[in-house]
Amino acid sequence: MPQERIVSPKPRPDETAAETSLRPRRLAEYIGQEKVKESLRITIAASQKRKETLDHILLYGPPGLGKTTLANIIAAELGVSIRITSGPAIERAGDMAAILTNLSPGDALFIDEVHRLARPVEEILYPAMEDFALDIVIGKGPTARSIRLKIPHFTLIGATTRYAMMSPPLRDRFGAVHRLDFYSPDAMREIVARSAQILNVAIEPAAVLEIAQRSRGTPRVANRILKRVRDYAEVMADGRITMPVAAEALKRLEVDGLGLDQMDRKVLHAVIEKFDGGPVGLETIATSISEEADTIMDVYEPFLIQLGFLGRTPRGRVATRAAYDYLQKPYPKSRAQAEANQATLFGQ
Repeated sequence: MPQERIVSPKPRPDETAAETSLRPRRLAEYIGQEKVKESLRITIAASQKRKETLDHILLYGPPGLGKTTLANIIAAELGVSIRITSGPAIERAGDMAAILTNLSPGDALFIDEVHRLARPVEEILYPAMEDFALDIVIGKGPTARSIRLKIPHFTLIGATTRYAMMSPPLRDRFGAVHRLDFYSPDAMREIVARSAQILNVAIEPAAVLEIAQRSRGTPRVANRILKRVRDYAEVMADGRITMPVAAEALKRLEVDGLGLDQMDRKVLHAVIEKFDGGPVGLETIATSISEEADTIMDVYEPFLIQLGFLGRTPRGRVATRAAYDYLQKPYPKSRAQAEANQATLFGQ
C-alpha cells in the first residue's frame, strides 16, 4: 500500500506548532495568486450552493509556490477531509483502487506529482473521475469478467511541476486547471512579515523587505531563509532581526541580492566558462556540476530564465548578455556581432 495521510479539516492540537502554522488554512489568509484564489472562491461557492461535489482541480507550477497548501485550503473551505498521497507512492492499480474505495462522500483526494502516476494507475482513475466507478476484472482467461463498482463522489486535486508530462487523457479530466506563478515583491513582503509574526520573531521592516527580495518569489524559500536568519539572530545577536543582522546572515547563506544561491551561480558559470555560453544540453550541464538534470530543470532553471540569465533553444541552453554582466564576464565578440547582424537582417 502507498504511504497516505488523512488530514481533518478541523485544527488538531499538534497543528499549533510553528512549523505547521506557517501554512495558511483559509483562502482569506492566503497571500498572493489573486486570480487563482478568486476562481477557486467562485468554484467552491457554486458547488456548495448546488450541494454538489467540487469538480476535479489541477494545480501546476514551479516547486514551493503553495500547491499543497491550496489543496488543504480547498478541503477546509468545503468542510471535508482530505487524503494526501503522491504519484510515485502509488505503484499498482490495486493501491489506487484501495484508496478510492476508502473515500467518504465529498472527500478530497490530493495527489502530489500527479504526472508521475504509472499508466495502469491512470487507467483506474479515468472512470473514477468521470463516472465515480471502478472497473475491475475478476478471474483470468475465458472465465474473466468485468464488474463496475460505484464509489462515493469525491474531488481529485492534482499537483504537478511538469504539466506537459501529464498524459492528455488525464489532463482533460480535470474540470479546473490553475497555474501558480512566482509571487510579486509585495506579496513576498507580506508572507515574510506574516511568518515572522507566527514565529514570534522581532524583525525590522527593512529586514523583511531584504529577505523578501532574496526569496526568488517563492514562499517556501522565504520561510526557509527567515528561519535561518532567525537562528543567526538568536546566536550572534540579541534575537532581533535588524537590517545588518539580516545582511550578514544572508551573506553566510550565500544568497545574493537577486536571490541567487551557490548552485544558481554554478549553473551560470558552467554554461559560460565550460561551454562558451552555450548552446549546451541540460544533461551536460548537470554532469558538469554533479547535479541531477531534473533538479536543475525544476528548481534552478525557471528562476534563471525569469531573470533573463538563461535561454532555451532547440540546441540547448544559452547564457544571455545579462548573465555575463551579472558574473562580470566579457560578452563574446562573436556573439555580439552575430546578434548585430541578425538585427540588421530583420531591420531592427
